[in-house]
Amino acid sequence: MEKPFKHDLSFTQNRELSWLAFNRRVLDEAFDPEVPSMEKLKFVSIFVSNLDEFFMVRVGSLFDLSLLKNDALDNKTGWNYAEQLDEIYKRMPELYQLKDSAYEYVEELLRAQGIANLTYEELTKEEKKYVDAHFDSRILPVISPLIVDSHHPFPHLPNNRPLVVANLKNDEGESFMGIVTKAASVNNVLFLPGEQLRYILVEEILLAKLPKIFSYKVSDSAIVSVTRNADLDMGEVMDDVEEDFRKHMKKALKKRARLEPVRLEVKGKLSKKSLEFLMDQLGLGESQVYHSATPLKMSYVYVVADKLPANLEAANSFPKYTPYYPSQFNPRKSMIDQVTEKDRLLFFPFESMDPFLALLKEASNDPYVISIKITIYRLSSISKVAEYLANAAENGKEVTAVMELRARFDEDNNINWSERLEQAGCTLIYGFEDYKIHSKICLITRHMEGKIQYISQFGTGNYNEKTAKLYTDLSLMTANQELGLDAQNFFRNMMIGNLEGEYKHLLVAPNGLKPALLNMIDEQIQLAKEGKDAMIRMKCNSVTERDVINKLSEASIAGVKIFLNVRGICCLVPGIEGKTENIRVTSIVGRYLEHPRIYIFGQGEEAKMYISSADLMTRNIVRRVEIACPIYDPEIRREVESIMDVILNDDKKATLLLSDGSYVKVSETGERSSQEIFMNMARELNQGSNVERKEAPSKAAFRHAPSKQIAETSEEEMLDRALSKLSFWDKLKRLFFS
Repeated sequence: MEKPFKHDLSFTQNRELSWLAFNRRVLDEAFDPEVPSMEKLKFVSIFVSNLDEFFMVRVGSLFDLSLLKNDALDNKTGWNYAEQLDEIYKRMPELYQLKDSAYEYVEELLRAQGIANLTYEELTKEEKKYVDAHFDSRILPVISPLIVDSHHPFPHLPNNRPLVVANLKNDEGESFMGIVTKAASVNNVLFLPGEQLRYILVEEILLAKLPKIFSYKVSDSAIVSVTRNADLDMGEVMDDVEEDFRKHMKKALKKRARLEPVRLEVKGKLSKKSLEFLMDQLGLGESQVYHSATPLKMSYVYVVADKLPANLEAANSFPKYTPYYPSQFNPRKSMIDQVTEKDRLLFFPFESMDPFLALLKEASNDPYVISIKITIYRLSSISKVAEYLANAAENGKEVTAVMELRARFDEDNNINWSERLEQAGCTLIYGFEDYKIHSKICLITRHMEGKIQYISQFGTGNYNEKTAKLYTDLSLMTANQELGLDAQNFFRNMMIGNLEGEYKHLLVAPNGLKPALLNMIDEQIQLAKEGKDAMIRMKCNSVTERDVINKLSEASIAGVKIFLNVRGICCLVPGIEGKTENIRVTSIVGRYLEHPRIYIFGQGEEAKMYISSADLMTRNIVRRVEIACPIYDPEIRREVESIMDVILNDDKKATLLLSDGSYVKVSETGERSSQEIFMNMARELNQGSNVERKEAPSKAAFRHAPSKQIAETSEEEMLDRALSKLSFWDKLKRLFFS
């Protein structure tokens, strides 16, 4: 007898399809008339790279698990693995057509300004001469063409790299396949001489030069790319089923070799026979083959963007924006003293990461600092954070870095940095076998006058100077000693492998975060049942955790008003009568990648407020080490609430999740883009802060100002002076909501 499915599926949707909807929202930016043309092309490129990773990770893992006879079911839809794959495959043709339309539209806009990605046939006579000479001197000598026949077996095709295939015929009329891969030493883009920015991709040159490469007759040819399973951890797929993960993993590993193909992309015309041959060799079915009119890999876009002359860059790119050094800090004063004076909050990329870097640099040289402890998930390839940690260790301080070597696609970079830090004398801990350490926490310990002082930093994003200019994130620096004690306890537990630690203030996954979130939702449910105002506001990247979704539905039924801003996956479907009708879900895709996690339960001074590294996903709050840090400082609480209010009131870049799982723009005529507001406010409040600043006059100077000076001050100047006493986000709230 079939076991009844225990979950209510009426207000949930599959995470894979929700992710595809998110990636479509990324592609929609290419059609936004207010997005400059080169930025539109970047959004097409981001869509392509996102889809690459989706197939390598999500589809790859689902494919592995579908090989099992076990019918484990997704707890949002009741589908098994094979059914989930079928639903993904069904949606691919439409997405590929939309991508091709976006590319064609953007390419037309760029060509009108002399920026053109060309095929060989489109080149002028002079350009062909230039390309031919480049091919003969730079490309032909370093390529290694292959043929596939009875004497030459089908080769291993590299993952996610464009290559050229052709059906060849010799003089005897025998047919066989030829394969050409671009050499790694050859640049992807060849820029053509002339005043306009015209260029050709190397795979297009190879396609045109196949007869010369092989000296055979070419009957059909195409550029292709094979996507292989690149995931080394299927745990995230197993999050959505309630089965024994280890047992499934062992079975799946026995069923196949790693890096099996999961997708074939084709740009060009291949005969049915050639295509079937490729499919057979790669073990792919028709549903896994996708035809594209767009370049298959589009990282070249950033190379082209860097080549734009000033006039074209201004016309086709976002206006340059440099994160401002926050006016709340004095760069000439001790950062340790400024953080000790009061809690400080940084908001990237509108404000610079420099104050935190200055804090770390100062700590590395401060004679009173005895230790620095930090968790590291992703570092940039050139990292001041790592440099200052190494410097601290070389200065004799105890430096401990809890480093996650399994940060997907950043493994090599992290391994390289781990070696450098160890050489400098840092102690490195590599986390747990079954739990990735994804928390963002840094603890500086000082010993002064016989007393221990803690300075802590808690963030929503990585210690990565590059992404701090591209992702929106929050970073709290505090000398709150109780938070510091919790931080010290956290690192002690990490060093002895203890996941069962208890904390007074911090919510720490895998054991403490989920129960606390459910309890805080319960508190709002109780308020609603008592007839009191009850509200939950959350901002995160994804919502997939089934118990949290169920509890939010319970809160909605009780009358709690729930506002979610979810950038990507949202398995909770709002607006379902009697289930989620009090829940509103929006998503923002814009110039910067939305990344903060903010959780606010209740309103006013009684509200419980946290910033966190954790999304509302099983992988985060059950299978990772994550931290949610409470916000206690009244001014920073107002700042965070203002940030949340602006985000929830975005009516220009935000889309609204409907009860059928689709998204629509919040408003067709909206004028409030949260990211634009944050940029404008940072610019207004920190003008001059990116250049050398004079020391501010002392408060005493203002106290003893002549009365005549006050009398001559205009009303506008008085308003400016009054506003100058408000924090960044006080002003923001006043200006935005007035």
